Amino acid sequence: MALPESDSDLERGDPAPDFELPGIDGETYTLDSFAADALLVVFTCNHCPYAQAKFDLLNDLAADDDVAVVGINANDAAEYPEDSFEKMQAYVEDGTIAYDAYLRDETAEVARAYGAVCTPDPFLFRREGGTYRLAYHGRLDDAMSPDEAATEHYVRQAIDAVRAGEPVDIDPGPSRGCGIKWP
Repeated sequence: MALPESDSDLERGDPAPDFELPGIDGETYTLDSFAADALLVVFTCNHCPYAQAKFDLLNDLAADDDVAVVGINANDAAEYPEDSFEKMQAYVEDGTIAYDAYLRDETAEVARAYGAVCTPDPFLFRREGGTYRLAYHGRLDDAMSPDEAATEHYVRQAIDAVRAGEPVDIDPGPSRGCGIKWP
């Protein structure tokens, strides 16, 4: 069975769809909650081995002051209890996940608005004026399975281009991973 590949309708330069979602810290977040020049919105979850394999990379990116990393979990927690809000909190509390924000998309409306289909599914936005505009949507790195070690980190290259004010001219193909478990 082939892995789902993201085919979002968002195109480079399109504004980020807004959202208002609860974070595991008890706060409510919108796009305006973030002030970084580069905003990486990643549709992810706790249970998918492809998403788990990228926790360290995303945590490292979130440690950078110039980038805001926002994880959004849209999976059906009733069918996948490992993706519940309480488990999301536990992953942050034990240090497994250290994103700038880890948000719950209970209805998956935000995932649908972005066109996300898999976990992880990353969307990198550049702040232009007061608007975040899509700069990159594709694979995080060149590891094609959870057991592979990445040798090239496409998302780092994309972030570097955004920080330098340059266009992102890499296209490694669509993101791949476990399909979102739609509620």
